[in-house]
Amino acid sequence: MGTLPPTAPSKSKRELCNTQTLVRLARYTLDMRIAPVSALLMGSLALSLSACTVAVRPNLGLAGSSSNLIARVTPDKGEGSTYAVGEPVRINVTTREAGYVTLLALNADGSANALVRNAYVAAGTTTFPRLQDGVTFNAAPPRGLQRIRAIFTRPRPTTDLVISGTYDGNRWNNTTNDYLTPYAAADRDVQETYIYIR
Repeated sequence: MGTLPPTAPSKSKRELCNTQTLVRLARYTLDMRIAPVSALLMGSLALSLSACTVAVRPNLGLAGSSSNLIARVTPDKGEGSTYAVGEPVRINVTTREAGYVTLLALNADGSANALVRNAYVAAGTTTFPRLQDGVTFNAAPPRGLQRIRAIFTRPRPTTDLVISGTYDGNRWNNTTNDYLTPYAAADRDVQETYIYIR
């Protein structure tokens, strides 16, 4: 039975996420002559990649994500939960201070929409949609990963965030950053969560 080469990844998630290390492990696995060991190593590779996915922090690179005004944003079933098309979705937003919340959804196909615009919230946890909103959020196609972004400002926003077209990660972040630019860093925050729609 073969052993891993000296360049095999250590057990830390950071090293497992290192692309060169994963490529070396994949090449070594392909060179293996014993099928059960190859299957075991490929399973380890898949597990390593899933650990990388879980470790992603979507708020990096956002101008407003460092002020700590939003304590938490979570779907009612928990971050990363799966919702069937038509199933109701509620989003819990916990803020440390009173202010205004906008909720945006980035769909699997790159389209985006505003769920809530400039809703006043007291400090604490607010569940959207609120009774006074008179709406429900139901999971809808496209199926796949849906990112939900909460934008918080202490002062009432003077403009609406315009959402149109399709978005990749850069355009999604740039649109948010551009919208938040007029507000002082201490008066804004951005956090994101995600769900899967099946």
